Parts: sequence; structure tokens; C-alpha cells
Amino acid sequence: MLFIQLDGRGALYQQLHRALREAILERHLAPDQRLPSTRTLAAELKVSRNTVLQAVEHLMAEGYVAGRVGSGTYVASVLPRALPAEPLHAEDQPPPRLSDAAKRMTVQATPGRATWAPGSDSLPFDFRYGEPAYADLPIDTWSLLLGRRARRLSAKRLSYQAPGGSPELREALAAYLGRARGVVCVPDQVIVTNGSQQAIDLTARLLVNPGDPVVLEEPHYTGFSYCLHAVGAQIHSVPVDDYGLRTPDLEAIPSARLVCVTPSHQYPQGSTMSLQRRLALLDWAVRRDAYILEDDYDGEFRFEGKPIESLQSLDRNGRVIYVGTASKMLFPALRIGWVVAPTPLVAYYRSAKALGDTGTPPIAQQALADFISEGHLERHVRRARIHAGKRRSALLAALHKELPGRTRALGANAGLHLLLQLPEVAAEDLSRLREACRQRGVGVYPATQYYERPPAYAEFLLGYASLDQEAIGQGVALLREAIDSL
Repeated sequence: MLFIQLDGRGALYQQLHRALREAILERHLAPDQRLPSTRTLAAELKVSRNTVLQAVEHLMAEGYVAGRVGSGTYVASVLPRALPAEPLHAEDQPPPRLSDAAKRMTVQATPGRATWAPGSDSLPFDFRYGEPAYADLPIDTWSLLLGRRARRLSAKRLSYQAPGGSPELREALAAYLGRARGVVCVPDQVIVTNGSQQAIDLTARLLVNPGDPVVLEEPHYTGFSYCLHAVGAQIHSVPVDDYGLRTPDLEAIPSARLVCVTPSHQYPQGSTMSLQRRLALLDWAVRRDAYILEDDYDGEFRFEGKPIESLQSLDRNGRVIYVGTASKMLFPALRIGWVVAPTPLVAYYRSAKALGDTGTPPIAQQALADFISEGHLERHVRRARIHAGKRRSALLAALHKELPGRTRALGANAGLHLLLQLPEVAAEDLSRLREACRQRGVGVYPATQYYERPPAYAEFLLGYASLDQEAIGQGVALLREAIDSL
């Protein structure tokens, strides 16, 4: 009699299925060998006959056994080679065969690095950039609009949708961007994406071949460099100063296909590109038949001077690809961004979007369209700008109080972060300082990753949108303690 041992994991029929399959693969049951009858197996194992029937039917469906009319059930004539007794441990498995794109991606963005998710630490004074003040969000209004759209679902809305985005949202975005950012477009030019990061990835894949020169700001947003390295771009870094990208330096890169910029609030340094340089950049793009990728990630938030319209608003030759996101205005998990593409590129963006994911989920798009068209977004942005302005003032006041003359704060006139330079702290002491801050409950984030050539002293990107004014003051005081402890 065949010895069958059940392993105790799962339902009885699953245990018996695994045991019989293992016996077959290990050749304890040979090809063409007749299995004991279901009644015999049930009696030997003290299980019901239905349990045995379920296990045998499962083996038949997988091709391990076959029934012969009037004769019984037999092991299949042709079987795969016996499986190893235990699966290989990860360290024993051979390295994967990767594409060139995957290799480039892995070199640039090591596992765990290309992520925007918060870390596991929950710190009371976390200056992480990108987190909104969740208590300030109009969640009740958003939930009401989302629920209303969900209740109105039709069969048509449950099917695949057009990859460019819902017509309601594209129309609402075109109108809003025109009012708020001076963007000149029609709804057909708007392609809805899963956040601005997908918009950047689509742009890189559509416009850049391996080896093509592409210009990045120095320092720059790593979301640009990750995608560009993945497509094999040859990256040229051009420094920024108080007036934005140093456009005269572009003349040394005549064959560049693409320039990636954050002109309204340079990320992470914080400068605003001057009008003179905006016009020079547009002129260069026309002369070189290049495109400009404008990431307007937080252009709605400005605290000093007049609002600055987008670079796209000055474009008369279809050179600017405008990218935006709802993450900073609302919340990151919404995962809705947009591209405003020059008309000749629209069809290509739609095709690339369709191949990538077949479309952004429609219910959230329609709720956001309502949120914009009913005026909720602009009211929320106005309130958020006021709250962010108070937090920004609290941060600057705390830095002046706790670290007078010891720091430089860049880019505080706009956006939701500033770049804090600490000339007295050497770059090699960054990890020690960050750990000293963490021990005091303060989360700070080095700006080293945004540079091709990091500075010799410490720099931190301080986001302040998610902290209240009291917490900002306490956090800066503890930051000063940490610096002094070195």
C-alpha cells in the first residue's frame, strides 16, 4: 500500500492533493501505475470519499493522472522531471536575465531607493517633503463627490475608458490651468496620468533614444533622472542659480533632445526662472528642435511677489510639455497627474498611456472634475496657501531664533519646502546628524541625492506643509540640539 502523509496545511483535499502530486513527481508512483481506488484511499487515510474525489479530480485537471473507462485511475504516461525536494533559497538562485533598460534602472535607482513612500519611522517632528496637512484637506467634500459619482455608475463607465482621460476632467483641467497657471491649451491636449511621475516616464520613453543627450538642472528632481537613465539617456547637468537654469550653458549641448526644468520653483534649490532665461530657453528649443519638459509641481503656492505663470504660457512654437499633479494640492494617494502636450505629440502620449496601463481609474477622475468645476479646488488652494504661508513664516522665524547666522534657507518664497544649507556641518557628517535628529524625534532628509556633484557641506530639504506652527518651532529647536551634539 502506498504510504501517504498529510502535512496539516489547509483543507484535507488540498493536503491529499499535495501528497499524491509529490508521490508522482518523486516517482513513488510510476508513470502508468494504477492508483488505489478512492474507497481504499479514504479508508486508509480515514477521510471521506468526497475528500479523495476532490483531490483526484484536481490531479486530473492538472494532467498528473487520467481515468480509463472500466479500469480505474492511472498516473500519466509522460511526466515532468522530478522537482527538487525544497525550493531554492533566494541566495542560491541564479541572477535574473535582465533587459538593458532594467540594468540601467537598477544602477540608478537601487532597490528601495526609487520610492516615494514614507519610511517605517513615525517621528513627531517630520520635515518630510510631499506630505500635506491631512487635517486641512476637505475630505468630507471629496468623499461626498466620490460617493455621488460611484452611485451614478453606468455599465458604460465600468468598461475600459479612453486612455487620454475622462472628458469631464480634461475639460475641467484645461479651464483651471488656464485660470491658475496661464496654460494655453484645449481639452484634447490634456492627457490624464497616474501622477506626474508617469507623465515624466511617458515623456522619456516617447522622446529619448539610448545615447541621446538630455539636460537636467543641477541639482535636480530624481524622478527625472531615474526615468532618463532607464531609457539610456546621456545626461548633461546644467547648474542653476538665483535666476534658474543657466541657459547660456545650453549652447555647449547643441544636440540635446530634451530639457527638464522646474521653472516656477526649482526643485530642490527653490529659485524662480527669470523672464529673460525663460525666453532664452524657448528660443534655444526652437533653434535646436528640442522639447522642454516643465514640471509645475507646486506652482500654486507663492508667498512673495506676484504669481508667476507657467513657462508654457509663453510658448508659441509647441516646444513645452507641461506636467502637473494633484498630489501637492490634495493628497499623494490620489495618483492623478496630467500632461499638456503640444498637439503633434498628443496621439503618441495617448498610445503610450494605453500600452502602459489602459487608463487612469475613471471614478476618481470624474470626482476630481466635479471638485474643480464646482470651485472646491480653488477655494481649497486659497486656504492651503494661507496655512502654508503661516507655517513657512514659523519655520523661518524658528531658524532665525535657534540658528542665527548658522544656516542659509533657499527657495522659501514659494512652494512647500525650502533647502536648508548648514555650512558648519561637513557632508561626511550627514548620517551622524540625521541619526542625532532621529533620536530626538526629528525627521530631516539630505539633499545629496539631487546632485550629480553634492556640495561639501550638509543640506536638508525641509518640507513644512504637514506640521503645525508649534511643532515646527519645537522641531527646529531639536535640530539645533542635534547640530550642537556633533
